[in-house]
Amino acid sequence: MITIIDYGVGNIQAFLNAYSRLNIPATTARTADELRSARKLILPGVGAFDNAVQRLEDSGMRATLDELVIHNGVPVLGVCVGMQMLVGSSEEGVLPGLGWMEGRVASLRRLKGAADLPLPHMGWNDVRPASHNGVFAHLDLEPRFYFLHSFYLEDVREEDMLATSAYGSDFCVAVRKDNILGVQFHPEKSHHCGTRLLKNFAEL
Repeated sequence: MITIIDYGVGNIQAFLNAYSRLNIPATTARTADELRSARKLILPGVGAFDNAVQRLEDSGMRATLDELVIHNGVPVLGVCVGMQMLVGSSEEGVLPGLGWMEGRVASLRRLKGAADLPLPHMGWNDVRPASHNGVFAHLDLEPRFYFLHSFYLEDVREEDMLATSAYGSDFCVAVRKDNILGVQFHPEKSHHCGTRLLKNFAEL
């Protein structure tokens, strides 16, 4: 069973539809009690960093989420802003993130060659996985995914980096530290590549 954290931010129905097509059971959690029995989690996110962090805090699920992921080792997949929330801080806002892994969130304007490119980075882009195992198993050498973002993760430990893409220059688009995973793109909007990645996460 996949539990999608519904704290008012993210494409909840798109994830439910994707797992329905895969015949993989999925549900949502809107309270700490609903979250407590989860065995595999998706943390979606869109919009501004501070708004997402505050909404998660206001949902009452933050402490239970920390317990499940950090103390119980429940696998979690952060998506877009949900990935950005995995680290401790963002230059987009002032609120602290979850702090589950090293890194910080910075504007794409910081990327060499990206200063004159349109923001947000929106549309399809190639992704280069470091390995075609785990969530990138059974995918093309450079699968294409759908992006919509103006900020990205920098200062990620090399051993935590799962994949890169390029927008002016290379940047991190997927991370993994033990049971904690994140992707900057939207698998729920990425057709067959995204569906395969979501299936891979369910099968980890």
